[in-house]
Amino acid sequence: MDPVELLLHPVRLRIVHALSGRTVTTAGLCARLPDVSQATVYRHVALLTEAGIIEVAGEQRVRGFVERSYRLRRDRAVIDAKTAASATTDDHRRAFATATAVLLAEFGSYLDGDPDPASDLVGYRQHAIWLTPAEREKLIAGLREAILPVLGNEPAGDRAPHLLSPILFPMREDR
Repeated sequence: MDPVELLLHPVRLRIVHALSGRTVTTAGLCARLPDVSQATVYRHVALLTEAGIIEVAGEQRVRGFVERSYRLRRDRAVIDAKTAASATTDDHRRAFATATAVLLAEFGSYLDGDPDPASDLVGYRQHAIWLTPAEREKLIAGLREAILPVLGNEPAGDRAPHLLSPILFPMREDR
């Protein structure tokens, strides 16, 4: 299956998020995705493994069964710039809908736990801004400069996983 098709599915994208920077068993994935059936998680883990987006990190016997732990292959869990540039309008519409559905599911999962949005500094602000092409490029470069150094962070000490979803697109302007 095409990597774009694999990644543009809400459950598979949530599995990718859950495996980001850590090794997790299928049972652990099911616990992280309580709104998804166990059979569905297993089916999507198999698809992602077959495609090489995730890999088996280890196996152990548990009550007579083999329990596998999985890790993400970050180099395979991306849609490259060339593929994104060749996407159709409908492809972009589908990708945005998938990203939005995943964002809603992940936020719902956060709220179903023991949330404290104020102390967790949860933010979901939207700002309409006016930019020249040069200002837009400078803004994107600044965001990359801020985000890139932490993208490779591994779980350690008091680090907690966070979902950051920067979205930038031109608004329609009727003149």
